[in-house]
Amino acid sequence: MLQENLYQPFEIEYRECTECPIDAHKHNFFELVYIMEGSGVQCVNKNQLPYSADKLFLVMPQDCHSFQVKESTKFFFIRFNDVYLKNQPKEWIQQLEFIFQNNNHLPGCILKNKSDKPLVKSLIDALIREQVNQQPYHKALSQQIVNTILMIVARNISSQLPEPSRQPGKSEAPLNILHYIHENIYAPEKLRAEQIASHFNISPTYLSEYFKRNNGDSLQQYITQYKLKLVETRLQYSSMRVGEIAYELGFTDESHLNRMFKKYKGVNPSAFRKELQLQLQPD
Repeated sequence: MLQENLYQPFEIEYRECTECPIDAHKHNFFELVYIMEGSGVQCVNKNQLPYSADKLFLVMPQDCHSFQVKESTKFFFIRFNDVYLKNQPKEWIQQLEFIFQNNNHLPGCILKNKSDKPLVKSLIDALIREQVNQQPYHKALSQQIVNTILMIVARNISSQLPEPSRQPGKSEAPLNILHYIHENIYAPEKLRAEQIASHFNISPTYLSEYFKRNNGDSLQQYITQYKLKLVETRLQYSSMRVGEIAYELGFTDESHLNRMFKKYKGVNPSAFRKELQLQLQPD
């Protein structure tokens, strides 16, 4: 199988295809595919769905995907890798973890909010103008436009997540404990049971019972599992060293992360990364 590589952090490409298919291939980068005109079928990991104009697709590095062109199609590709992501503000990257953690890798348009479709179309048009006109600062402006598109993608994915649970006997304000954990996962001092209970103005005992009843895992188990999922993301999509990941996510040290990861995943982080790299090699 063809393996495509990206030799720079960020790339934009326009391509028009008539009858020839875009054969099945894999990437070592992320790709957004916008359909400007035309129709056909998109295949991702053996799942097929029709495509048409104004659709936006997100393709992850591990995905095997292809397009069968039925009607002459104008594709607009936005490609970026982990080097591009690492050069963005930390807070921005943390927001994008909605993409990494919740994308289901199925084919189909990523835009679920109808109001976002004309917005993305206008942003793609602006990208094309910047590429054609080549005015001063066009590269910086193009990057900002791409970042905006990525945030729209993240918003659409997050909008498909289940509604947060609500606290029994209280007002309609949601007891969004999961959101609080995700938002503060890089601040261990805010993830103590007493701190969370205080934030939601409930007792630590009630918090523990409520969380276990609604999520299956204990509060600490969920926090650990979520951190390890973020570790997987970094091992899969970045070149960060294990020690750097341990520091970022609040593990005591690299040895602590190794022990926890092996306990839950059966292998240490380095072995896990090596297995992923072997899976991404072309057949």
